Amino acid sequence: MKILFLVPYPIGEAPSQRFRFEQYFGMMRDQGIAFDVSPFLDNESWNVLYAKGKLAAKFFGILRGFFRRIKDVLLSRDYDYVFIHREAAPLGPPVFEWLIAKLFSKKIIYDFDDAIWLPNVSESNQLFSKIKWYHKVSSICRWSHLISCGNDFLKDYALQFNNKVVVNPTIVNTENHYNKIKEHKRGKTIIGWTGTHSTIQYLNDLLPVLKKLEEENDVEIRIISNAPPNLPLKSLKYIPWKKSSEIEDLLSFDIGIMPLPDDEWAKGKCGFKLIQYLSLGIPAVSSPVGVNGKIIDDGVSGFLCNTHDEWLKALQDLISDPEKRKRFGEKGRQRIISHFSAIANSPLFLRTFA
Repeated sequence: MKILFLVPYPIGEAPSQRFRFEQYFGMMRDQGIAFDVSPFLDNESWNVLYAKGKLAAKFFGILRGFFRRIKDVLLSRDYDYVFIHREAAPLGPPVFEWLIAKLFSKKIIYDFDDAIWLPNVSESNQLFSKIKWYHKVSSICRWSHLISCGNDFLKDYALQFNNKVVVNPTIVNTENHYNKIKEHKRGKTIIGWTGTHSTIQYLNDLLPVLKKLEEENDVEIRIISNAPPNLPLKSLKYIPWKKSSEIEDLLSFDIGIMPLPDDEWAKGKCGFKLIQYLSLGIPAVSSPVGVNGKIIDDGVSGFLCNTHDEWLKALQDLISDPEKRKRFGEKGRQRIISHFSAIANSPLFLRTFA
């Protein structure tokens, strides 16, 4: 078996790639499965992707990516499967996917972990939104040999166009990476959130709760992100995201939070923040949107909250009881190991190439 992975970003950089399939690469090599990975963006392009301006650098980076994809299409004849994560190219119609599936009759494994058929472009890249071609997702689904989705909401969408759809959850490596456990102690409680600049907006609705908590408790609101937040919180501490310190920074949290609006885009989310928190023994409080209800066992490993009153009660409960945080954290880690770990899901992932 020989597989060509066509991915948007350089290896080891983007969470969607690192935690959906890159963690399986070592296991695939051990089993003698041959594969090559071709990112659309090179490292130079990736480094300016979310920067404001830099239009020339972005343009030439995308141009290099298109030339790379032309080469990939020609080389695809030598592979048994072509695994495409999200899209072969970020702009324009699905020409490369059509050529691979129809001209060269190759089996496409199409993988996505967001509701990528819905318009969603960062502010720094609004210029490209007109040629993003969101509706190509349905066409790629029709042409694919099999579709790999991150949750049931995405699966239901894909089933409209293809009956060969499986759910491959986003996972963490609980043996070699996410293998430490939070020690819960009394004292100042750290309420933490991690994510990119594009999702930090979801904290805005929770501001009244966080403000009340910091007024009435010895707490700190800690944010790990790739850009500093603009939140009017007295206790706010920002930690720039770094791959090298990712685990240690997360372990500073006593409680992890994941507020989400109940909309179509949020339903497509794969709950990765919760998976990170719980895998490290950190209890979590979350909105009951999409897959979140399958990750958190409400009242056992965390809380699922709709209203501000529910959020306030849940967070106050965990702030006041370190022993409960410890119990919830232990239950959460067990849940991740059994359902959202590399060990638990590697057989399922390999079956996508059967």
